[in-house]
Amino acid sequence: MSTPLRTGMLGCGGIANRHAQVLSGLPDIRLVAFCDQEASRAREFAIKYAGGQAACYDDYRQMLDRSGLDLLYICLPPFAHGNEVADAAGRGIHVFIEKPIALESSHAWQMVAAAEAAGIKSQVGFMYRFGEAVDALKQAIAEGTAGPAALMVATYYCNALHAPWWREKSKSGGQIVEQIIHLFDLARYLLGEPRTVYARQDNLFHRDVPGYTVEDVSCTTITFASGALASISATNNAIPGRWLARFDVVTRNLTAFFSDINRAVFVHTDRPGNPEETIDSNRDVFREEALDLIRAILEDRPTRTPLREGALSLDLVLAAEHSAREGREIVLSGSAGPVRDVAAR
Repeated sequence: MSTPLRTGMLGCGGIANRHAQVLSGLPDIRLVAFCDQEASRAREFAIKYAGGQAACYDDYRQMLDRSGLDLLYICLPPFAHGNEVADAAGRGIHVFIEKPIALESSHAWQMVAAAEAAGIKSQVGFMYRFGEAVDALKQAIAEGTAGPAALMVATYYCNALHAPWWREKSKSGGQIVEQIIHLFDLARYLLGEPRTVYARQDNLFHRDVPGYTVEDVSCTTITFASGALASISATNNAIPGRWLARFDVVTRNLTAFFSDINRAVFVHTDRPGNPEETIDSNRDVFREEALDLIRAILEDRPTRTPLREGALSLDLVLAAEHSAREGREIVLSGSAGPVRDVAAR
């Protein structure tokens, strides 16, 4: 049996709670340190998730230097991301980081370069990739039974004010960048690399809310290198208290109707009678992404969503933002690296 990975957590807010719940129950993880700019929150986490047997910090560099970490979970809002990845990588510490990994493409690719140069394992918090129904479709595409994917139509509906920082475009990047990026990443995961983006967005429902500068309605069309298309629409003015991410995917041989990432109906259009297959799961996708990272570290293999994938999906949503600002289609450069080569079509 391997020695548990000494794990620290940077940021002790809402999403960190979800990750800590999972990590505290895994035999290959030992939570040994917590860090938050509000020291009291780090102490609360230490008591709740480590029985009080963890060090607490308000300076993450001290945590990295003193706690002998194998793994760092970075659970900060996007505007607060700085040099944490590079500092961890320089010490040989593996990294999990919440999405979006940055608000600027150049910053994201600096993270990628640091992680890859150090040879650490990394995982970005795109848990949609780990849904059981998503897994089933991805496998069917990879095996060739589904045929190539040609169309994805997705919607994301919620209605909440979120945290004050989330409402400020300069801090969150907006609903597409901070939230709907999950669906953009899933489109990349299933349909391949994008080539053009056209987006429209506006703030139609929250203009009277002080400090609310992000969009609350958006529509985006993406074309992919294969010729496939995706349409992603979102709003933050749907049903209060409900978070609905639904999507359909059409491949050559099946049409998949997803009510969420764990539940879908696959209609096999290449078979007589168009038989249906139902997937209905309660899989904990936060646990699955954690296990994938742990196995990657222990078995020295790639993770499903390394930092490079986080940077590529960030580039896609930043291109959508660019398109919405300028009212024109954006052509992506088609190469990995900071977004520079975009042009009118």
